Amino acid sequence: MLQNYQKIMVAVDGSTEAELAFKKAVNVAMRNDAELLLAHVIDTRAFQSVSSFDGMLAEQATEMAKQTLEDYKKQAKDYGCEKVSSVIEYGSPKSIIAKQIPETNEVDLIMLGATGLNAVERLFIGSVSDYVIRNAACDVLVVRTDLENKLPDKKEEE
Repeated sequence: MLQNYQKIMVAVDGSTEAELAFKKAVNVAMRNDAELLLAHVIDTRAFQSVSSFDGMLAEQATEMAKQTLEDYKKQAKDYGCEKVSSVIEYGSPKSIIAKQIPETNEVDLIMLGATGLNAVERLFIGSVSDYVIRNAACDVLVVRTDLENKLPDKKEEE
């Protein structure tokens, strides 16, 4: 029995981990003749600590996200993936990636990169991938390796 996915969402944020997930998501989408949904969530909690928030930060973040998604779209189409769409949402990435976007867009597979958080950060805030794995109603694939299934070269530990 073969499982075919119809709509694959990949969460992208410009990180190395997201890049790995994106490349694998393109391959899975092409093998399944599925639509690829590129999702970017602007974490509005980052703006709450800025006392003189005037809207410019949100506008800049949105413009950067739009450009990033356009770049990913072009790259996916260059690889041969024809059915590509994108979405930008605002709020907490955890619940938006796990629940809101998949429900609204009928996603049946979520692909995302493993987080770069260290153990102490995970203890206090948890990782997006951990939350998505526990709370998504569809299949979730956490990508750790490149297209050759090799771990990427690690930069010096921060």
